[in-house]
Amino acid sequence: MRAFVISAPGRGEVRDVPEPKAGEGEVVVDVERAGVCGTDAEFFSGEMAYLHTGQAAYPLRIGHEWCGRVSAVGPGVEESWLGRRVVADTMLGCGHCRLCASGRQHLCAERFEIGIRNGWPGALAEQLPVPVRALVALPETVDEVLGALVEPAANALRAVRGADPGPGRRLLVIGPGTIGLMAAQIAQALGCEVGLVGPTPESLAFAASLGFDQVWTSERAFAATGFDAVLDASNDPAVPARAAELVDPGGRLVLIGLSGDPSLLDTRALVLKDVTAVGVLSGSGGQPGVVDLLAAQTLDLRPLVATTVPLEGVADVLAGHRPAGAGAGPKVHVDPRL
Repeated sequence: MRAFVISAPGRGEVRDVPEPKAGEGEVVVDVERAGVCGTDAEFFSGEMAYLHTGQAAYPLRIGHEWCGRVSAVGPGVEESWLGRRVVADTMLGCGHCRLCASGRQHLCAERFEIGIRNGWPGALAEQLPVPVRALVALPETVDEVLGALVEPAANALRAVRGADPGPGRRLLVIGPGTIGLMAAQIAQALGCEVGLVGPTPESLAFAASLGFDQVWTSERAFAATGFDAVLDASNDPAVPARAAELVDPGGRLVLIGLSGDPSLLDTRALVLKDVTAVGVLSGSGGQPGVVDLLAAQTLDLRPLVATTVPLEGVADVLAGHRPAGAGAGPKVHVDPRL
C-alpha cells in the first residue's frame, strides 16, 4: 500500500510499504481522511521532542487525526466491526499498569501513540492497524471531513470540560488555532459566552467569520476582565502568566498549549485568587462526546478545513507551504485514496 514516510528532517515521500495485518485484538482500517497538525510538522522539521528522547525515530509514518472503515479483524475481535466507520483514541496504553487500570491509558509510560510514539504507524497511508479497544464508532451521518476532526476536537472538548462550562459562564480562549477555535465552538455550543484572543487581525477575522463577536488582539484583551475561565491554546511561553492575571478569583485556568520554551507562572497568582489550574494531554475519553455533538449537528467544524490534498502533497504542507486555492481555515486534510 501507499504511505507517507519521513526519512530525515525535511525529507518525506510517498512509498510502497507492506499492508498491515490485524493481530490479536486488532483491526485494519481503510483510511478515508486524515488531518495534518503541528505535531506532524515538528516531526518533519526534526524539532519534535520525542525524536530527542528516543520515543520516536526516523523513518516514521505520521498521522493521528483520521477516520476510516474497518476492512479486517484479527483474532479475538467481533466480526460485527467489519464495514463499520470508526475513529480511535490515539493513545494506546499497555493495558496492565495502574494508570491503564484507572482509565488513564493516555498517561501510561509504555504507551504507543498512533503516528507519534514508539513506532506505531500513522494514518497518512491507505490502511492503518488499530487495537479494537481504542475504536469509537462513527455514524454514517458524520462524513469523512468531520470524522477526521474528531481527534483534535476531543482535545478541545477535554479542555473545555476543564473550564467547567455552562450557560452564563464567560470563557476567554487565547490562541485561535485549530484547538483554540474548536474549544471556542464547543464552549459556545454548551452555553458559554466566549471571547477569543489572537495575535493577528487575520486570525481574528477568521474567528469572527465563525460567529464570534468578542475577538481581540493581545494588547486589547489583556485589559479585559470578568472571565470565569481562561484557556491557553497558544504556544507563547508568556501566556500562562497573563492568563492567571485575567481569570476571575475562584476561576479556572486551563492549559493545553505547549511552547518551545518553559513558561514561567507565579503560583501566588493562583493561590491568592483560589484558582484551579488544569493541564490537558490528548483527547483520550473525549471522542464519544465529540461524535455525539457532531451527530446531533450541535457542532459544525467543517469551516476549519482549508483544503484536502493527496499523499503526494503532504511534504509541501509540512514544509509550511499553503496549497493553491486553500480556504482560510487552519486545517489541511489528506485523502489517501486520491
